[in-house]
Amino acid sequence: MYEYAIAWEWLSFAVRWLHVITAIAWIGSSFYFIALDLGLVKRPGLPVGAYGEEWQVHGGGFYHIQKYLVAPASMPEHLTWFKWESYATWLSGFALLAVVYYGGADLFLIDRTVLDIEPWQAIALSVGSLAVGWILYDLLCKSPLGKNTWGLMVFLYLVLIAMAWGYTQIFTGRAAFLHLGAFTATIMSANVFFIIIPNQKIVVADLIAGRTPDPKYGVIAKQRSLHNNYLTLPVIFFMLSNHYPLAFATEFNWIIAALVFLMGVTIRHWFNTTHARKGKPTWTWLVTVLIFIVIMWLSTVPKVLTGEEEQARLSMREQTFVANGHFEAVRDVVQGRCSMCHAAEPVWEGIARAPKNVKLETDGEIAAHAREIYLQAGRSHAMPPGNITDLSSEERKLLVAWYETTVQGK
Repeated sequence: MYEYAIAWEWLSFAVRWLHVITAIAWIGSSFYFIALDLGLVKRPGLPVGAYGEEWQVHGGGFYHIQKYLVAPASMPEHLTWFKWESYATWLSGFALLAVVYYGGADLFLIDRTVLDIEPWQAIALSVGSLAVGWILYDLLCKSPLGKNTWGLMVFLYLVLIAMAWGYTQIFTGRAAFLHLGAFTATIMSANVFFIIIPNQKIVVADLIAGRTPDPKYGVIAKQRSLHNNYLTLPVIFFMLSNHYPLAFATEFNWIIAALVFLMGVTIRHWFNTTHARKGKPTWTWLVTVLIFIVIMWLSTVPKVLTGEEEQARLSMREQTFVANGHFEAVRDVVQGRCSMCHAAEPVWEGIARAPKNVKLETDGEIAAHAREIYLQAGRSHAMPPGNITDLSSEERKLLVAWYETTVQGK
């Protein structure tokens, strides 16, 4: 049974690596085409129907690129479609969500001091929110409001703020941020799958059949592409947010998430304006820095106390680890070698917050993170970093024996 934890950790690593690779491919192509699109220049002598062109140099050669708003007069023999980068990123991301958060729901997904629900309920809320989010977004885009691109984006921003608050009322802070990224990425990938690529296929089919393509399909796809443009940077932040408890594990985490979206807009605006050769709006960097300072301040605001905090109720799994005969010795080891950093108020110099918000001060906290202790400090030497607290080989064997005898039911 305990080998299952190791196999699951390697599965998590493999899926995470796949997700990073596909995300780099999608984001890279997205950034390239946004810069290309904004940098197009209208020059005399362009072919009929051509909107603009761009000359580029890379890898020792020159590229001459032309864009047609609707389509060229005739279809080229070979046409490259950019779609699998998006699909593979979403599929691998959802697989990672399932492996880490659904497979470890009791630890990573559910915070019983926030909402005491069963794992299947939390998973259902997770999957449901992603599906409902896309449906709501798509209906808004197709509504009369969708004709006002910037008005729609403001309304969508309010929806994202509401989702940020809602997720923090259901899941752990870490899971809330990850889900906000998944919610946004689902909209982006669904835009490609349900709108952008199908519209392009309609245009291609019309050309092959000798019909004049309707320009409305390009207009619709362009609007969805604009949304994806401004959502890309926040999605990257939320993908990486599990490394930063000062962002997700604070009282005002949902406000921080809302401000992250604004930073994405200001940064993208600078790049978009620069690529379009419309100047360099340096004011966007000042606004970005000010927003970031506000985020830093929000992350350090003392928690408003409304009374004694509710004591977390131990799950059956946690009770099993606490009842193990090795637990008392394990607790001494963890509190002596780990809790100086993994505490509500770390005493190790330079550590202001518990790494990844993992606290190991109480029996419940130690039991809740049994698998991580086993993998990080028992089966590997990842913790403590550089073995700065001198965790001995005998103590590591004790951690291994505690976990393995518990899962084996001994």
